[in-house]
Amino acid sequence: MPILEGKRVTKTFGGLTAVHHVDFNIAKDEIVGLIGPNGAGKTTLFNLVSGALPLSEGDIRYKNERITSLKPNAICKRGIARTFQLIKLFGNMTVLENVLVPALFGLSKSIDQLEAKAASLEVLEFVGLSAARDIPAKELTLVNQKRLEVARGLATKPELLLLDELMAGLNSTEVAQAMELVTRIRDRGITVFMIEHVMQAIMSVCDRIMVLDHGVKIAEGKPEAITADQKVIEVYLGE
Repeated sequence: MPILEGKRVTKTFGGLTAVHHVDFNIAKDEIVGLIGPNGAGKTTLFNLVSGALPLSEGDIRYKNERITSLKPNAICKRGIARTFQLIKLFGNMTVLENVLVPALFGLSKSIDQLEAKAASLEVLEFVGLSAARDIPAKELTLVNQKRLEVARGLATKPELLLLDELMAGLNSTEVAQAMELVTRIRDRGITVFMIEHVMQAIMSVCDRIMVLDHGVKIAEGKPEAITADQKVIEVYLGE
């Protein structure tokens, strides 16, 4: 049984159809990539899964439970966390405080501050930010701000993590480190669904890749099959 499944998922904005009748499923412990040209509907699909936008048509199920009409906080507490393409940190709060917020309020059960702090420190150690715990988030470098975004998602103890362009703007060394982090996240038993434009990364770490173009799924399969798909080459990869 898939951990996440979508049937005929559709989102329209007035006369514009951003996502059209997209079917998808993600198995537990998979790393699934989502690629496509700018404006293909990738982030819109993430917004539909996470509850940030309501569906116009279709159905999304998580662990065989319909989540289509749930609010983002309810979806988060069921075990789905996400990061954002445009980083959304509390800039004037410390790194630790940024992680404490989801640790305290993003779980399905209440925990006290001592337990939340211990969990937050463990997550910061995992993503490599423990030494920066007392630094205001706005003072972090781009790569560390992205790591903090991941840490905040992990603080909610998700079973499914949506990563929206984690590697955008990073240099080759930072991309390699981010790829290793994604693999370690999966090794913790967390399924990963990721949007990415860095082809080196998406082809290396993903078990399977889905391709959108103008809101329509045009291909799906293993990385080697996607790189050889003529339609994907024409609309996105190039020769």
